[in-house]
Amino acid sequence: MRIVTVCLLASALIPSLSRAQDVPVFAISTVDSSIKFNVKASVAIGGTFDNWNATLTFTSPVVTTGVLDVEIQAASVDTGSGLKDSKLKGPDFFDAANNPLITFKSTKLVQTSPNTFEVDGNFTIRGVTRQERLTLAVSGVGTGSGQIKGTLYFDRKDYGMNSGIPFIRIANRVEVNVDLKGNRVSGPPLVLKQ
Repeated sequence: MRIVTVCLLASALIPSLSRAQDVPVFAISTVDSSIKFNVKASVAIGGTFDNWNATLTFTSPVVTTGVLDVEIQAASVDTGSGLKDSKLKGPDFFDAANNPLITFKSTKLVQTSPNTFEVDGNFTIRGVTRQERLTLAVSGVGTGSGQIKGTLYFDRKDYGMNSGIPFIRIANRVEVNVDLKGNRVSGPPLVLKQ
C-alpha cells in the first residue's frame, strides 16, 4: 500500500515538474530597473520609488498568458525633497501609514504590434482599486534578456487624493513610468506574433 501511495504521489508531481520546464520563467532586476512618477504642477513634482518588487509569470510560452505583478512600498517615495516626500506619504496622498502598498496586477495582456502591448490591470492606491491600462514597449525579444518600458496614467482624485499642497497647483493626472529589465532564467523562449 505504501509503494502505491508513493507511486501516485510521484506521478502527480512529475507532470507538474515537466510543465514547469515548458513555461518561460523571468527574473526582474530591481537594481537595473526603475519606477518613476510625474505630475504637472506649478512646482515640479516627480520622483521615484526606492523599494518595490515586480514579477512576470507565464502559464505557457504564448506571451499573452503573461501576468505582471508590481508591488511598491508607498513610504519609499523619493522626490529629492523631504518636504514633498512627507506630504506625499501623508494622509492627503498615499496615506502610507494605513496603506503601505501601491500595487498593479495585470488581468489582460494584448499584443498591439511586434514590440508593444496593452496591459489592463487592477491598480490599487490608498486601498482603492480601479482598472487602469499600462502601455508597454519591449526590446530584446528572443535574446533571453530584455527591457520593458511603459506608461500608466491615472486620475489621483479617483483614489481619494483630493487635497493639494499649500501654494502649489497640482494637476489631477499622474503619469507613472516603468523601466523593467529582466532575464529568462529557465524555460523556452516566449512566442510573440510578428
